[in-house]
Amino acid sequence: MFNSTEIDTVEELWGEYLEKGANESGYEFWVWRDEPGIVRGYACFGPRGLTQGTYDLYWIAVDPAAQGQGIGKQLLRETESEISRQGGRLLIVETSGLPKYQPTRAFYSSAGYLLEATIRNFYAPGDDLVIFTLDLSKS
Repeated sequence: MFNSTEIDTVEELWGEYLEKGANESGYEFWVWRDEPGIVRGYACFGPRGLTQGTYDLYWIAVDPAAQGQGIGKQLLRETESEISRQGGRLLIVETSGLPKYQPTRAFYSSAGYLLEATIRNFYAPGDDLVIFTLDLSKS
């Protein structure tokens, strides 16, 4: 579902994470591999600058061939647990308001995330920014 610019961005974050590590890069990745070791999904998250205990979930993605098997939900729950372990208290997720992202928005809603805000025409005309949050102290 990601466009080429978004894919390039993920590759850049991955490279920075591998080169510098989670502490220095500010990005942490959780990767889901199946039995033969093939990557089926990943989550990328990190602390939000100038905050106390607020984290961003930058990316969560599951191979379309592996969707519907609970991988995304497991990655999300493991990410939440790790952020809580690190002292995180609030998790922010940003996504698009385009119709093709409706399943993504439904995923976060069904996982207990609160629809916090919508910024109209943020990414481009007609493409809103939709912000979800999860209060980790209540999870």
